[in-house]
Amino acid sequence: MRETIRLHMNEMPYPPSPGVVKAAQQGLARLNRYADPAELETLRGLLAGYCGVPRDRVILSPGSDLLLREVIHTFSQGRRVITTSPSFFPTVQAAKQFASEWLSIRLSSPAFDLNTEVLMQVLEGPSLVILDNPNNPTGQLLLDPTAVEALLQQENVLLVIDEAYYEFSGVTFADRIADHPQLAVIRTLDKAFSLAGARVGYGIVGEAFQGVLSSFYAFLPQPSLCAAIEALKRPEEMRENVRRVLGERERLQRALDELGVHVYPSSTNFLLVRTYLPDLVARLGDKGVLVADVSNQLPAGFFRVSVGTPGENDAFVDALGEQR
Repeated sequence: MRETIRLHMNEMPYPPSPGVVKAAQQGLARLNRYADPAELETLRGLLAGYCGVPRDRVILSPGSDLLLREVIHTFSQGRRVITTSPSFFPTVQAAKQFASEWLSIRLSSPAFDLNTEVLMQVLEGPSLVILDNPNNPTGQLLLDPTAVEALLQQENVLLVIDEAYYEFSGVTFADRIADHPQLAVIRTLDKAFSLAGARVGYGIVGEAFQGVLSSFYAFLPQPSLCAAIEALKRPEEMRENVRRVLGERERLQRALDELGVHVYPSSTNFLLVRTYLPDLVARLGDKGVLVADVSNQLPAGFFRVSVGTPGENDAFVDALGEQR
């Protein structure tokens, strides 16, 4: 039976190290118990050290998407929720469900830039602005320090930055939390730390979020908690995998360029690709290669492909070449 190549979920293609797997297995032996609060505090402390922030600014969550959903559910009351189009789809779904007023700003083509002048113009009254930086599914950085400072100077604006791909982009605004109580940064261990199956997300939050979200106390599953603690003790393993992915991303982009398809620059572990071949996502799936159909937010012809191992990337390029 042919093995399916999964390039549709932005996962790290390399598994966690044996030490992290062993820690998760030790957690399995305690499945009859809830997570020990002391171990949860250990994880918060490790995350605080990793991010360079005080421990009490770290909020744990079983997945960054659930934390984003909680933020929207809690802070959208009496505020206009502002996102971009396209954006991380679960964020869009939560905004549709919970916001009494929701505004989506279309990213400017062809480069998918965020027009910050337009964003500033719609900040009328209390607002909750949620931006993924880098953006999913375009892979583009939307924010620079000037834009972030301008947003944070606006009265009655809460700013949430989704930094799920921080380790790949190297760009963060977490260091501004201390000076800006209305800022929150949301991250995950799913991607760079090879822990998508563990579902560990976290927030680095300013005071405006801290008091409310401090009650959002996550009893993470024992294997997830143990794996996360061990992975954060071994950040060099994560960094090595990130370097491998970034190298493969550049090689994959060159290969796609040679095929004559349009590939967008990326600051993540995935690429946005445009081709006018009909039904391409389904046809690649028939070949055993899964890529993400993003037609729910972008015009026809766009798809998103995660960077896999060298062998997986070669198989994807070969399958795509056969469709031309």
